[in-house]
Amino acid sequence: MASDPAPSTGGAGLTGGGSAAAGAAEPADATDPALGPVRPGQPTPGAVGRVGPGAAEGLAELDGTGRRQRHELWMRRALQVAVTGPEPAGPGPTADDVPVGAVVYGPGGVELAVGRNERELTGDPTAHAEVLALRRAAERLGRWRLDDCTLVVTLEPCTMCAGAIVLARIPTVVFGAWEPKTGAAGSLWDVLRDRRLNHRPEVYGGVLEAENSAVLRAFFR
Repeated sequence: MASDPAPSTGGAGLTGGGSAAAGAAEPADATDPALGPVRPGQPTPGAVGRVGPGAAEGLAELDGTGRRQRHELWMRRALQVAVTGPEPAGPGPTADDVPVGAVVYGPGGVELAVGRNERELTGDPTAHAEVLALRRAAERLGRWRLDDCTLVVTLEPCTMCAGAIVLARIPTVVFGAWEPKTGAAGSLWDVLRDRRLNHRPEVYGGVLEAENSAVLRAFFR
């Protein structure tokens, strides 16, 4: 098994030796049923000549022992939330909400809060999985600063969620599938590592990417 991705310096093109077609009008994404083994994503602003720090700029502890296993374990919990809802024994999620799950972990890997997309369920345009998980973690801790927590989410955060992550001072973000149509952690934008902001999390993308992409493709078929 390959080692855990370093803090993201870019989505890849195609897996299996392929490459993205030059001048393609629109990249494939994790929700495309025809995607197959394609790994979506585009070079992040952390790459040479673009805005934002990359993995070589000292933002990551590249040799953390057991980090890959820990991230995969946490991602499997987020994937469970995406598929079954926050409480497996309770009522399942609505059929209309995109199955994205998020979990906030505190120091030592303690689970603080979870969230799943609830836009259709609640009629709230801000009810993305990440935002709900951040709100619930802040409520549990009694503070808005989550500067000792890790956010794990099954799909690359959008601009709204990336902004909320920065404002919450989350130090580490782990996500699963890339989303080049709306992603703000290295695909379309890189809000999380924009040098102009006063906080930049470490970002680990593509964790259990195949599993997360499969759930999203199944939903959009």
